[in-house]
Amino acid sequence: MATLVRFRNGRELKRAGQFAETSPDSFGLTRGAFDTSCAGPTVPPRLASGRRSCLNPPNQMPVSDDSASVSLRCFGVGDGWPSGDRRHSAYLYRFGNTRLLVDCGDGFSQSYKASDLSYEALDGILLTHMHSDHVGGFSMFLQGLWLERRTRPLTVAAPAAGIPALQAWLAATLLSPALFGFPIRWLPLVAGQAVEVGGVSVEPARTGHLDSLKAKLASRHPEACFEALAFGLSGAGRRVVHSGDIGAPADLEPLLGQPLDLLACELAHVELTELTALLRRQQIRRAVFMHLGREFWADRAGTQRRLAAELPETEVRVAVDGDEFVA
Repeated sequence: MATLVRFRNGRELKRAGQFAETSPDSFGLTRGAFDTSCAGPTVPPRLASGRRSCLNPPNQMPVSDDSASVSLRCFGVGDGWPSGDRRHSAYLYRFGNTRLLVDCGDGFSQSYKASDLSYEALDGILLTHMHSDHVGGFSMFLQGLWLERRTRPLTVAAPAAGIPALQAWLAATLLSPALFGFPIRWLPLVAGQAVEVGGVSVEPARTGHLDSLKAKLASRHPEACFEALAFGLSGAGRRVVHSGDIGAPADLEPLLGQPLDLLACELAHVELTELTALLRRQQIRRAVFMHLGREFWADRAGTQRRLAAELPETEVRVAVDGDEFVA
């Protein structure tokens, strides 16, 4: 099962009484029907966790059981364009008692505050690359950790050449380590070299997402980080792959040699048919597609149908902000 909370103007819909009865679906999740009038007071029974299910049209929302050992909670599924209905990239993975945030895009600080999570909950932040839609909320979230008086150590892992820029950014926004009540462990990530964060194995793999920008800009900005990574994440008896942004479907091949419990894959920078042709040859139990390009996002229902048809052996879902899925 999976817990979903959708947000409108920074507020949880579950507080507005906009719910209807739920029914099971094929993704191992519970789904409900949303009252599109936004006026109905119908409220379903509470889950064992004390939460209620909610749904924001046009997609239905899964509702989870907190006892699930591995889950993905989507705080922001947007692509790189400005958007009024999606926050930028932020994905919270839970492996047993370990929580790892992958990317920290614009809007994450607000949606995290609106969630039910403690500021002590995170064990680490993993950044795939330095584009603003993936790191634009980083300094504000760190400011929030400081103001909310976090005390636990925090690991921040990023492409090695990006760490000095992140540290300089915090300094430029007057977020000195001397202010924090918690230590930050800066962990450089290098493709092909696995590291461990909170008992979870993190295997970075290089992607070609920034290759064209590197060819154009590296000579003028030699200090910039043009490394982009995908992640293989293993823990609590599950294996997950998070694509980050890729240059071609083949970028994922180094991480697809073992069966996957969950693939979280972008759909903004690749040709869909080429991607599904690769994924059909893999053992992938469930696939969540996020970071959709605008043409796919505009027709989410059609995108969902096409993915299901082209990946008949994999349970697939197009994610929206607030969704949570179990691996």
